[in-house]
Amino acid sequence: MRISMVKALNNGLRAALDGDPKTLLIGEDIGRLGGVFRVTDGLQKDFGEQRVVDSPLGEAGIVGTAIGLAMRGYRPVCEIQFDGFVYPAVNQIVSQLAKLRHRSGGLITLPVTIRIPYGGGIGSIEHHSESPEVYFAHTAGLKVVTCSTPQNAYDMLRQSIADDDPVVFLEPKRHYWGKGEVIDGTPPPLERAQIVRPGTDATLLAYGPTVALALEAAGVAAEEGHSVEVVDLRSLSPLDMTTVRESVHRTGRALVTHEASLSHGFGAELAARLQQEEFHHLEAPVLRITGYDTPYPPSRLEADWLPGVDRILDALDHSLSY
Repeated sequence: MRISMVKALNNGLRAALDGDPKTLLIGEDIGRLGGVFRVTDGLQKDFGEQRVVDSPLGEAGIVGTAIGLAMRGYRPVCEIQFDGFVYPAVNQIVSQLAKLRHRSGGLITLPVTIRIPYGGGIGSIEHHSESPEVYFAHTAGLKVVTCSTPQNAYDMLRQSIADDDPVVFLEPKRHYWGKGEVIDGTPPPLERAQIVRPGTDATLLAYGPTVALALEAAGVAAEEGHSVEVVDLRSLSPLDMTTVRESVHRTGRALVTHEASLSHGFGAELAARLQQEEFHHLEAPVLRITGYDTPYPPSRLEADWLPGVDRILDALDHSLSY
């Protein structure tokens, strides 16, 4: 079945609601409206207002309520309407959600999923296009995952909701309406990275919104005679370094691309680990292709701010020059 990422997410939520009466959804405008991006369209009608809850405007309250529900045996799924709106809830996420299971010695489980549309490319206004992934990946006690295709969206959302640990589930909003095949089957583990294009000359690491960009760049590179392997990380915490290392062993070169700013970004973590663990397999430094070290720009400038195919190809040429 070929469907959009929005529909895949909707199907994943529907399956979770169908499969467990303790699963419920909470967020702003997710019920009657069906969500700003219509991810929850029709779910309140079919499952009722007690399981698809229209919350007041208050992200701290949404997450705090979800924590209490989880402690009482429920599996709440929170929707944060836009990435830039999550910051009022950071105290609840970092101080409580991430720590209670460890603090209780495992006696308390917190199966809370926090869905966050993130990234740019949609021409939106301030606070509506950001990349907050590194804040959460740096926080011990949280799993942080991000999908890149409708199939991943469907599988990974269901796996996240079934997980007994809190999961920050990042959805690349620029790909919400891109379509792809979605089938029921046995998906890979939630924490497993995937090689989405094999190659021999360099490894290009990407996640979420930059996976499609990486594949496009690899296609152009192939026309120029270079074979680029593209790895979709999928999970940022925990990070599947086994797949990353095996790829770098084959190619000897690594590049990483993400939309977030360069300094202190997720690419720095990958570069540090590869330099530390795989130094003798590298033929060139690990290079990063990212957003710039400025606040996210006005929409008319975002195409210049976001990493693009040309910047990836320039980095590839630089890596191959060693």
